[in-house]
Amino acid sequence: MHLLHALAAALGVGLASASLLPQPQTIFVNPPAADVSRIPTVHESAVMARRILHLTGLGTLSTIFPASPTAQEDRPSDVGGTAIGLVDYIADCEHATGNPTILALDIATSFKNVAAGSNLSLSINWALPKGQVRSPASLPRFSLQGYLEDVSAEDLVEHAIPACFAKYHPDAQAWYPGNRIHSSRWARLVVKEVYWIGGFGDRAYIGWIPVEEWRNVTRKEVRDCVLPGEDRMSGWRAWLDFGDN
Repeated sequence: MHLLHALAAALGVGLASASLLPQPQTIFVNPPAADVSRIPTVHESAVMARRILHLTGLGTLSTIFPASPTAQEDRPSDVGGTAIGLVDYIADCEHATGNPTILALDIATSFKNVAAGSNLSLSINWALPKGQVRSPASLPRFSLQGYLEDVSAEDLVEHAIPACFAKYHPDAQAWYPGNRIHSSRWARLVVKEVYWIGGFGDRAYIGWIPVEEWRNVTRKEVRDCVLPGEDRMSGWRAWLDFGDN
């Protein structure tokens, strides 16, 4: 009660009018646990994760700074050994493996750290379609643990990597390998482990997804999956096809 009086005073309103402030339950509306028939299985969670990868196009790459900066770097010396997470472009161009495609710019911090020996993880979260409001804590997100691997010339052609990536990020074509701005290369995150948080624990699976489950998700399962807040009739991101990539 004292906290409510203090909040009202800080806002310049009386206690009666302070009661008109939005309450948490009116800001985020989630289905009550009683409406959830069961918690999704590990495989169903893998399907949702693969659909999020297919639709999202963005993820946070987390790496570790090397102990000592290189001669070309200008950074504080005390960040050596600490982690940094930076958003980067990704694309789902190799469905058979579920390994995300990445356009690696050698000048970027994440890729300099990897070149210096850092391990790597990729975190992805599901963002609701525009106009929808729901507690972010209730929405699925996951982390992929693995390592970076260059994409071979044969795989570039087999999976039509440049064209696939352009569907997600048309602006990225300015940084494709061979550009005049930055040295770059095509790479994939080879997935070794998957950690999934499907939302609230009373209605979603939280835990590790075996990599075999991740890789064995079919195109039909990804196509038919409906994520929280998704209206399949609206054609949400329908331009991202499910071709043989």
